[in-house]
Amino acid sequence: MQALQLALKRVMDIGVSVVTLVMLAPALLLIALAIRTSSAGAILFRQTREGLDGKPIEIYKFRTMYIDRCDISGISPTTSDDPRITPIGRFLRRTSLDELPQLYNILKGDMSLIGPRPHTFGMFAGGTTYERLVPYYKARQTMKPGLSGWAQANGLRGPTDNAIRARARVDHDLAYIENFSLFLDIKIILKTLRQEFLGGTGV
Repeated sequence: MQALQLALKRVMDIGVSVVTLVMLAPALLLIALAIRTSSAGAILFRQTREGLDGKPIEIYKFRTMYIDRCDISGISPTTSDDPRITPIGRFLRRTSLDELPQLYNILKGDMSLIGPRPHTFGMFAGGTTYERLVPYYKARQTMKPGLSGWAQANGLRGPTDNAIRARARVDHDLAYIENFSLFLDIKIILKTLRQEFLGGTGV
């Protein structure tokens, strides 16, 4: 039964990603133009992150920081009023539009619409690495990382300097994996759309 649900999840990933990319093509072009004309540098930002079973994947985002201040390693977390973020980048982050290029990652099969968010290798949380802070951290890598997830849908997005919130993120990821269903995926998608586009934090 779970194998069937995972197969249907992949079908939904492909279908929703293709339809979304086609529908939003004009908006994506406008965003690309705005990035290109507002600051020097590439339109897309690429970064290596942890994928399924901890294998490296290259994820894509619209660039939201000044090119000479981008943190390729991802070790330095983004903060509120971060001076590295461009004006257009702040809007993209607040509405989560910067994440849309990851639909290509979903089509490639590296990611899913819903799952634990892909973290950078050696990501810090609560003043230490996630692996040290949460001994069972790697259990979240038993499912493909997602464009959104149960943790994000429940407001656990943003800086990871708070150890309690950082642990809560992992706990929510594991709760999602243990209770995975297509119905839960659809619920998270709807909840994410409402939260991110209407009340995103921009970090």
